[in-house]
Amino acid sequence: MSKLLPAVLAATAIFVSINLPNDPATARSCVAATSCGRQPIRFVPGQRITVEVANLTQSVVQLQQVAGTDPLSISPGQVRSFVRGGTTEPNFSLVMWDALGLPLRVNLLKPSTKKLRVEVRPGGRPLGERTVYLKDDGRVSVF
Repeated sequence: MSKLLPAVLAATAIFVSINLPNDPATARSCVAATSCGRQPIRFVPGQRITVEVANLTQSVVQLQQVAGTDPLSISPGQVRSFVRGGTTEPNFSLVMWDALGLPLRVNLLKPSTKKLRVEVRPGGRPLGERTVYLKDDGRVSVF
């Protein structure tokens, strides 16, 4: 058994050295908006902003501000706006669905410091992206 131990240790060392990366991690700089990746959209907590929803699909989209509005219809090409914030309002949730049940895809844009543009497009996985959630800490999420 003692004769096998050096051979097993040598084989283990070779196996580990082959499977471990030889390059150490290096810090790299990036150029904003080109190689850094997309930054998450954020707003100043409590800031009064306009949430603009644009229907870029070919069918009617239903839209509802949770705990705020009854469902609203948005025709293809139409844009609806909501004003949010200015006080200590709770989180803002916007739920949307295609009137025909087709999946939707959402593209978020921040065209100015006080505007969130939600572009509703066709596509995505079944059910698609149906909720935009603006948290009271200024972060925006899509579910």
